[in-house]
Amino acid sequence: MISGAKYKMCRRLGSGVFEKCQTPKYLLSEAKKSKAGKGKRPKALSGYGTQLIEKQKVRFSYGVSERQLSNYVKSATQVKGMPVTDKLYEELENRLDNVVYRLGFAHTRRFARQLVSHGHFTVNGKKTTVASQTVHIGDIVAVREGSRKSPIFTDFAAKVKNYTWPKWLKLTPEALQAEVVSKPKNEEQFLQFDTVLEFYSR
Repeated sequence: MISGAKYKMCRRLGSGVFEKCQTPKYLLSEAKKSKAGKGKRPKALSGYGTQLIEKQKVRFSYGVSERQLSNYVKSATQVKGMPVTDKLYEELENRLDNVVYRLGFAHTRRFARQLVSHGHFTVNGKKTTVASQTVHIGDIVAVREGSRKSPIFTDFAAKVKNYTWPKWLKLTPEALQAEVVSKPKNEEQFLQFDTVLEFYSR
């Protein structure tokens, strides 16, 4: 059940912020409310307001703090040879908790973060509890041997039979592991990283 706080955040920032706000039931409820309020002109946002909203979308979508996001932006702006927006997206996507989520091991990034912090995963054979750890091309992310009998990972191959994971990750469901094979590309339209950069460049 989605909490009241998250519900309000979804209405303010968009259903893409939290996975629980993307269910058919929630979307149907929002459609009915939108229809009931038809004719009401929404208040126009200022340039700063738009930038703030986009920044919050990224923060809550990836579950990072203000300080963490600020550091990611600073790091991305220091890289030469590629668009800053692409680098920022890459750094957020390459977080271990996000990779675990993208692979289908967890239904939300928050749950993925818990799984990593509880030591259920390894990177290149080494156990880690750091959800923000960055993975790189060639890295192998796998369920730790001691965690493979956990009900969480039981029949994983069957659970993800119809699941489509990102092209930059190569998952081997039966082995409970995946390899990072390329850089992530932003093919989603929900998050506007250029607007986020505008917020931090003020």
